[in-house]
Amino acid sequence: MNSQEIMAQIQGVIDDAKTAVLATSDAQGRPHVRWVTPAILKGHPASVFMVTSPAFAKAHDVKDNPKVEWMFQTRALDKVINARGTVALLDSPSVQSEVLEAVGPRLRTFWHIANDQHAMVVLETVIEEATFFVPAKGTKETVSFAKK
Repeated sequence: MNSQEIMAQIQGVIDDAKTAVLATSDAQGRPHVRWVTPAILKGHPASVFMVTSPAFAKAHDVKDNPKVEWMFQTRALDKVINARGTVALLDSPSVQSEVLEAVGPRLRTFWHIANDQHAMVVLETVIEEATFFVPAKGTKETVSFAKK
């Protein structure tokens, strides 16, 4: 499996589950895990995107420590993908628009808890390594995204 194939698997899992789990660490190194709504955008073959409020803890966490891990899993739990990478906070209106177009209908909780719905940032995780796990078969494959 190569990076393109594993990104296609991630897209398939996102299409199925609509959510993923994002793990960050705060400035003191304490881990934090939360459900989020991810997207993969055309033209960004090794990145996962999401929106958040700049006031939310995850935005502060990734400023302090941009290394994160994602867990994508199908609803049936027959495919699990862990992806590790580095996050950048983007405030580009065009990228924000693209991400909102992809995930907007699935952001009901975000709209409910965000105090200022116009203040949002995009988190782009550039994937560095991903592990594809099929529990029923006991198979696991890790793919490095490093340029060769």
